[in-house]
Amino acid sequence: MEKEAGSGARATRLDDPWCEAPTAGWGRPDGALEAAADERPRPAEQHRDSAGEIYLEVQNSPAFREVRRRYRRFVVPAAAAFLLWYLAYVVAATTAHDLMARPVAGALNVAMVAGLGQFLTTFLLTWAYARHARLHRDRAALELRWETQEMTRGAVR
Repeated sequence: MEKEAGSGARATRLDDPWCEAPTAGWGRPDGALEAAADERPRPAEQHRDSAGEIYLEVQNSPAFREVRRRYRRFVVPAAAAFLLWYLAYVVAATTAHDLMARPVAGALNVAMVAGLGQFLTTFLLTWAYARHARLHRDRAALELRWETQEMTRGAVR
């Protein structure tokens, strides 16, 4: 965690906000179900905004917009570059037969090298996307998730 986070990063919470408590009665002796129902925290008497309003508020927040901006700044150019590379391969394979049939080494020709390059760039793009998400978006998205969970805890459904 410290390798990606750096020295000035905030501590990341490791418990899952979406998994609140086990299903009623799980992990409790028989007959303790009624007592368990009384132990659950009750929402405050005043009702907060509805969950839909809270999600709209989060969606309009600067933090959410920043996460989406970081996502788009990577995905749009990467998808465009990969699509151009793929289309160039298809067009070359269908129109430039002499170029694609040119031997590179032994029985290996340009078409085979370009085809294998398609597979290689797919794996490289997947690795780059996962790395970018981990370094630039995951922490901010997790913080948004925590904030949303806290805000919806007492919301009217």
